This record gives sequence, C-alpha cells and structure tokens, in this order.
Amino acid sequence: MIAAYNEEKVIAGTLRSLFSTDYSGELEIIVVDDGSRDQTAAEVEGVADVDPRVRLLRQENRGKARALQRALAAARHGIIVFVDADTHFQRDTLPLLLEPFGDETIGAVSGHAKVGNLRTFIARCQSLEYLDRRAYTRWNCITVVPGAISAIRKAAIDRAGGLSLQTLAEDTDLTLSLHKDRQRIVYVPQAIGWTEAPESVRTLARQRFRWAYGTLQCLWKHRDMIFNWNYRALGWFSLPSVWFFQIILVAVTPVVDLLLLASLPFGAWSAVLPFVITFLSMDVILATLACILEREPITRAWRILPMRLIYRPMLSYCIWKAIFRAIKGAWVSWGKLERTASVPVRA
Repeated sequence: MIAAYNEEKVIAGTLRSLFSTDYSGELEIIVVDDGSRDQTAAEVEGVADVDPRVRLLRQENRGKARALQRALAAARHGIIVFVDADTHFQRDTLPLLLEPFGDETIGAVSGHAKVGNLRTFIARCQSLEYLDRRAYTRWNCITVVPGAISAIRKAAIDRAGGLSLQTLAEDTDLTLSLHKDRQRIVYVPQAIGWTEAPESVRTLARQRFRWAYGTLQCLWKHRDMIFNWNYRALGWFSLPSVWFFQIILVAVTPVVDLLLLASLPFGAWSAVLPFVITFLSMDVILATLACILEREPITRAWRILPMRLIYRPMLSYCIWKAIFRAIKGAWVSWGKLERTASVPVRA
C-alpha cells in the first residue's frame, strides 16, 4: 500500500523496486493518489499498463492517513505491506519482511529504513538516527512500525481499531494500538528499504516538527500505557525513553549548552571540561556501537559530534514549537516534503 501526493519524481522507481523482488507469491500493489497536482497518477498508470498487479485509486486531497484507510478497505489479502512513495526495496526485502508471519503469534514486522541519499551533511546526520530498533524487538517494546517499510496482518489492524485520524503519526499510533491488543511485533534488520531524507535544514525542520507533534499526540493519547505493568518493557522502558530522550532531553539540551557557554568567562572552564569530554565520548561510543550492530562503517560515528553541536539545536526548536502548538491546541497539517529523487537504485 502506497499513499502518494505529488510523487511523480519517485513513484515509478518505487514500483520498479517492488517488481524486482525475489518474492514469488501473490502480490497486489495499491497506490492511492491523494489529490496530486503533478503527474503522479500518469506515472502510476504507465506502470499499471505494463503490470496489472498495480491498482490506482484516486481521491481528493484528504491526507496520508485517509489515503491509507482507503487502500486498506480495498485490500484483498491478509498481510499488508506499507511502503512510502520514495522508498526502494532491495530484492530480498519483501521475502524477509514476510517470513516472520509463519509464526501465528506475530502481528506486525518492522523493516529497516535506511537513508539512501547520503550526499549532504543533513542527510548523513539522520542516518545515525535510524539505528535503534534491534534491542527493542527482544523485549517486544518497539514503539513504531514505520510506514516507510513494514508489514502488518490486516486482521490485527482491524482488531486494533484500524488506522486512526487522531494523530499526525499514524504509524506510531497504530503500533501502540497493536500492543494494546497484545500483538507481538518484531524487527527484521535485513529487510532494508532505502528512503529519501530531507537534504536542507528547512525541509528537515518541517519534517521533524510534524514527527515531534505527532509523537506528542501519540504519547498523550496512549499515556495510560506508561509505567503500566501490563505492557512490561514497553510501559517501563521504551515509552519513558521516548518521553525522556526524544522530547525532554532534546528540548533542554541546548539550554544547558547555553548556560555552559555563559559560565566560561567566569573561570568555570577547568571544572566543566571533564564533563563535556565525558558526555561527548559517551555519544561517540554509543554511535559506534550502533554502527557495529547495524554493520555500518564505524567512521560514520564521528558525525555524532557535529550533530550534538549543530543538528540537535534545530531538533530542539522543533520540539519546543510542537509543545507550544500542542498547548495552544492549534491545528497542524501533515506537511508534504518536496522530493529530489536522489536515492540511487540499490535493488
């Protein structure tokens, strides 16, 4: 299932990557054109003329969640694979993504989204943020099955109440609802989807504001799960971690940095320097471990240092903006990012 809005630059490449899969079973690809104003529909129709496994549904612009709702209603199969319009699957990704469903206790599978357009510093920084799911699958406490690359049983989605329109992070919302329905969720790091990350500060800020706002909505909606023994590691580890590391820590870190800089003229440098070195060293060590676990080049771990000084203050701005919008109760749109079609074909 693919929700598409103004995706003419990338949609054909995404469809071709799905056709190149090693999966030999029955396959149906549903693309919902959510009121695109470019040639997205024409691109999809051109592919559908060659391969009838592609179905194009068109509607007025109503947002990604409603587009996916329509695709779900039209789906004829028991396992739904979610793909973003800019994401390229490798040849073995689809079989690997579907393999865990041989276990009837598994309701959803998260694939491994990797940044494919590593041509800018901003995109390279984001590549480090995608390395965090391996530990969560062991304790069944994955907080988000990403819309870019995931597979979920249709019956599990129905039992969880379907895709909600109440938040901007419909994938996180659905994942937490699956946990409430006692569905087991696993992560398959070998099932790789190459996705396009924002390449400028402006587009990244737009994306991260939406993510931050959607995450706040989900955390508030599902606040009854936090520190709830019924949800074990999810309630006592991963959800509190989201609150602390993705919201609170990101929000206050630049403030602490400013106070640190302000204290230097008063001779506090010698007392502060050991703490600065310790915290930066821990950042590098954790980034290195993440790269080792995900079999990424260890040399990429150094990016955590400029991220700490340049990238994270921008994320803090997005968090504070989302918090103030939430307090005001202001309406926030889904926000479409312009595609650059800069992800090389890796299938």
